[in-house]
Amino acid sequence: MKTPTGVSVRILPRRLTLRARLTVIYGGLFFAAGVVLLAATYILFLEQLEPSGDRVLFEGRIQEPTETAADPRDLDSIEIQTPEGDVLKGPDARKWLVDQEDSVRHAAGESLLVQGGIALLVVGGLATGLGWLAAGRVLSPLHRVTATAHRISAAPAADMGLHERIGLAGPDDEVRELAVAFDSMVERLDRSFAGQRRFVANASHELRTPLTVSRAMVELAMHRPEASADLRTLGADLLALNERHERLISGLLDLAGAENEPLDRQPVDLADIVEHVVELTADEAEEAGVEVTEEVVGATTQGDALLLERLVANLVENGIRHNERGGWVRVVSGPGADGGVRVEVSNTGPVVSSYDVAGLFQPFRRQAGDRLVVDRGVGLGLSIVEAIVRAHDGSVDARPRDGGGLVVTVRLRGDDAAPAGS
Repeated sequence: MKTPTGVSVRILPRRLTLRARLTVIYGGLFFAAGVVLLAATYILFLEQLEPSGDRVLFEGRIQEPTETAADPRDLDSIEIQTPEGDVLKGPDARKWLVDQEDSVRHAAGESLLVQGGIALLVVGGLATGLGWLAAGRVLSPLHRVTATAHRISAAPAADMGLHERIGLAGPDDEVRELAVAFDSMVERLDRSFAGQRRFVANASHELRTPLTVSRAMVELAMHRPEASADLRTLGADLLALNERHERLISGLLDLAGAENEPLDRQPVDLADIVEHVVELTADEAEEAGVEVTEEVVGATTQGDALLLERLVANLVENGIRHNERGGWVRVVSGPGADGGVRVEVSNTGPVVSSYDVAGLFQPFRRQAGDRLVVDRGVGLGLSIVEAIVRAHDGSVDARPRDGGGLVVTVRLRGDDAAPAGS
């Protein structure tokens, strides 16, 4: 079928679960075997009812011939009295016997088919029900594997939940082998993330401290009375480069923290955060010749206030730095759809191609014209935004603005609301 926008959508039927498919297979095989058995029994039964030539039917009973009785094979000389009291002789007696034999065979065969079919349906239904129970018992370990995987993937941070293990006990079969392999994989991931956390903690000290010391030494050298003009110019350039490195390290630590640290969720009004961020970035915007405006409506979400402030600050700073003198940045926040909250930051600036937008959320990715500009950021702003949004169970998307610039929209869930969709 086609949607109102003309996009073709293929509607697939709801799939059967593995348990249902196994039950259908069990039941189908049982019914097939039952039909074959019933057919074979019916054929053998009819063969047994074929006349043997040494018995005769007399007054509704099959009687063995005796020495004094007439030869049973000479049916024309037999005299028969039917259950109704009629006396038949010769060909009439013979015809009556044949009809009685055919009637008995037909009734016996029909009775076998009807009663056998009913028995097959009853026993087949019971077998199918037992197959459903057996399949559920066999597949129950797989449900544990699936449930554990869902809990790990639904963790708010990348490494939260990796401490969980399936720990499946039971026979050493294929399902237990799968569970053991899954536990081994999760254990390796847990060790890897633990090493990453240790690296981030060490990098915070090992990288920031030397930069702080070097900045202090440069400032000290610049402010010495005997410092020449060339030395002061070189010191200013070194301080700008040092500041860029500090922003790079801070961005990397913010990115790692947003992805790995658990959130301290508290009710946060985004209007307060937007107003605070606009006030903090006022000097940078004035220096860049960019006007920053805000349109805020009270909207509360559950999240980490510091991370959400970093999110809005990165969007505003990104709009200021990737702009042009005389341009503007507009921040709009308020309630969104489905009880969520929304923050939208739009700005003027260079034209952005639609195929470049997705790459802007990747670390160290910038527009082609920004690759050699050292004072516009380090290429981590939108990556940090995406990590913070993901940690808050939200969504973020960007699109080029007509006339140049970018429009970035962040959707978060409201206070006690379901996760915001994209």
